[in-house]
Amino acid sequence: MAAVPVRRAAIVFVLLVSVILLLRSFSTSAQDAHYQDERPLRIPPQARGQARSSSSQVAVGDAAGLSLLERLRFQYPYDLDSKFPAYIWQTWKYSPDSRSFPSHLRSLEESWTSLNPDFAHEVVSDQSAEHLVQYLYGAIPEVVEAYNSMPVPVLKADLFRYLILLARGGIYSDMDTQALKSAIDWLPDDMDPLSVGLVVGIEADPDRPDWHKWYSRRIQFCQWTIQAKPGHPVLRDIVATIVEDTLRMKRKGILTMSKMDKSIVEFTGPAVWTDAVFRYFNNAEYFQSEEPRNVTYADFTHLTVQKKVGDVAVLPITSFSPGVNQMGAGGLEHPLAFVSHQFEGNLYSLISATVMFEQD
Repeated sequence: MAAVPVRRAAIVFVLLVSVILLLRSFSTSAQDAHYQDERPLRIPPQARGQARSSSSQVAVGDAAGLSLLERLRFQYPYDLDSKFPAYIWQTWKYSPDSRSFPSHLRSLEESWTSLNPDFAHEVVSDQSAEHLVQYLYGAIPEVVEAYNSMPVPVLKADLFRYLILLARGGIYSDMDTQALKSAIDWLPDDMDPLSVGLVVGIEADPDRPDWHKWYSRRIQFCQWTIQAKPGHPVLRDIVATIVEDTLRMKRKGILTMSKMDKSIVEFTGPAVWTDAVFRYFNNAEYFQSEEPRNVTYADFTHLTVQKKVGDVAVLPITSFSPGVNQMGAGGLEHPLAFVSHQFEGNLYSLISATVMFEQD
């Protein structure tokens, strides 16, 4: 009988060691991607950080009284002048070495590795994701509690992408995406990557009166593929927003799919992600301007080339949504087609791939 607890303890030990070795291998073997542009953005001292070190972390005792957003800022400082970490993160229920990993996803996974040979590419299983969140956010228990409290896997998957990018940076892309071009080609030659900290793509640009029937926002940024430097303010904002919403609903006893007071799209999906990006664009703390800022959908509708706002590069709809045959998106062979999304299991985007404009 004693052999069973011993065996379980050994399994847990092996998993923890694997996670630690995984993170160490990323920090030592990954080669950084290079990108470059002028920098109209003002990053205030309290929002910047040099390379992550023990001196930049906040001791548990010193964190008393700080808001969640402030603790995230100190725990993961943002260094605009750094390079994009050469990581590619994806998630699935099982790891690729499992027999249960779907065979039709293997070619999609391989596309990322083959086109980005100098990047460390990791498909994180659900079980490993739980250990990673504990490892990376153990000093901020609300984050761990919120992640573990999510009632369905899709919510955890949404939150995990923001958490891993905030802590480690790099590229997150859904498992049902195919890389069409190397990530080093995502920005144009005249855009200085050392002044870009976040790369987002337009998911939807429904320029029609009834757009609200199909999408949550007039311009909607996709979150199936995101590139970021660690600590970016947009990531801090969305993590804090989701964690606080999660714990609020948990305290009220409504953190279930049947009782939640927010839809998945508004809670963790592209709606809340789009809002976080626009909050950043209009935050006077980061952007110097004599007049109040008012960046809206109108600044991005009908976008056909990459556009830089502060330290954020916004890619046109063709880049991450090629071949959808609507809203001005180009085909898979278009020069700016970088990632193809297969929309497998993506509840927010199925509509955009099917019936949206059939009434035209």
